[in-house]
Formats: sequence, C-alpha cells, structure tokens
Amino acid sequence: MEKDAFDLRMPQDVASCVVFSSPHSGSVYPTSFLATSRLDSLAVRSSEDAFVDELVASATEFGAPLLSARIARAVVDLNRGPDELDPALIQGVRSHGMNPRIVAGLGVIPRVVGNGQVIRTGKLSLIEVRNRLDRYYHPYHDMLHDLIQMQVSRFGMAIVIDCHSMPHEALGSAPLVSGRKPDIVIGDRFGASADRWVADAVHEIFAEAGYVVARNAPFAGGYITQHYGRPKKSIHAVQIEIDRSLYMDEKHVQKSTQFEAHEKRLQAIVGQIAALGPKRLNIAAE
Repeated sequence: MEKDAFDLRMPQDVASCVVFSSPHSGSVYPTSFLATSRLDSLAVRSSEDAFVDELVASATEFGAPLLSARIARAVVDLNRGPDELDPALIQGVRSHGMNPRIVAGLGVIPRVVGNGQVIRTGKLSLIEVRNRLDRYYHPYHDMLHDLIQMQVSRFGMAIVIDCHSMPHEALGSAPLVSGRKPDIVIGDRFGASADRWVADAVHEIFAEAGYVVARNAPFAGGYITQHYGRPKKSIHAVQIEIDRSLYMDEKHVQKSTQFEAHEKRLQAIVGQIAALGPKRLNIAAE
C-alpha cells in the first residue's frame, strides 16, 4: 500500500539534517476516482504541483532524503490535517466551525481543484474516506515523521523543506518585492515553524540565485509546516512555493522550454540548503 502513497529517495550516505518533502507532486489517479469525477484529464490535474519533485530531485546527491507523493492531491491532500473533513462532501461529518480551507472545498479530501472546479457530484461515505486516509495519507506522514526523527537522532536537529508550486494567477494578491511579483514565496508561519536563521538562510539562497523572493505572503505555510515545525525541539519547517509559470505550461500541465534551466538553478539551491545544519547554527549563534 505504501508504494501507492509515496516515493522515498535516500542518499547513499545521509550527510544532511534536511528532509525535502513534496506532498502535492503526485499524479496517480485511481481508476475508481476517475470513474466518478466530472472533470476531464487536464482539469483534474490543475491542483497538482506538477514536476516539483523533479526540480528538487538532486537532494540525494547532497546527502538529504526526498519524500514525494505518488497519489494526486485531488484524491488526498497530504498538506491538510486528517481531521479536516468537509461536511459538504462526506456523509456523516459535522461542521467544525469556519475552517477556511474546508469552506473553500480544500479539506484533506478535496471537493474542488484549481479555479474552484468541483471534482464530483454526490457525497463520499465516511468508510471510503477512511480507506483513502489509511492507504495514502497516514503512510506518507508516518514516513515523514520517521525521517524527521532519524535526522534529529543523527544531527541533533532536522530541517523540513516542504516544496510546492503556485499558480501564476495566485500571485495577483502577492505583495511586490522591489516593484516585482515574487518568483518564490518562503513560508515559516511568521516565525512559528522555524528559527529565523533557517528561514533567512533559505530566503537568501534563493535571492542570491536571482529569484524574486517574498516571505509568508500570500502563502505562510500549510499543515506540514504547522504540524512538524517545532523550533524549540530543534525541528524547523519551511515551505517553498515556486511560480509554476517559470518552468511549465500551466494550461496543458507540461514542462516548458525553461524547465531545464530552472532545474539546473534549483540543483545548486538544493545543494546549499542541504548544507544548512548544526554547523550553520553554531555560526549564527556566535
């Protein structure tokens, strides 16, 4: 079952305290899911962080593990809490207040994909939802938890880099950085999920590579950064959002001619991020 949920790429030698996570890059759609979807094959993929796992695949070359989803976000959203269940979609679920993600149809089992397109008509049974969580959601998070604990035991700390992409149109609400819309948004939940030196270092690495970088707006971090980021326990979590239009044709979910150029730039960035850790912490503390 775990093979349906994720791919885990481990380096020959774990030489970095960083764990790279790509929870939305999955593109596996079960036949039973597609049979009940009202969307065509392109529309259903509109919420994928397509190819993000490939952009950061060099993590293992620098001694860091990479955990990436296989299952598609439209089936199970691995960057939500397991209790973020949508009463408008799932039978027998009661409303738990005004959770904005659930209200928008973006719970752990999504009701919509990009641009608010409804995935299916009718409701899901709670049994089916629990089966999805058991098969896809919990294995991913069990593995992420184990990787983090492995890093803490080896290095005395762990840094989770949660990798995502954002639709270009989402940048309409983004603040300008030196008069320009950002290419990259770094989210540390306004300092709650990572010590400042960690988020500052990630920000600086992207900026020095020539990307326009914003912090916490319009994306401050989702469930993974919120749940796993525990700076007081030496576990730091930072979310990275990359503008999809830089490297792909969003309409057709295809790599653009710029993909290889950004892949190469990101390879160097991943290497620098993987080098962060206890040595960097000691320098920052001096």
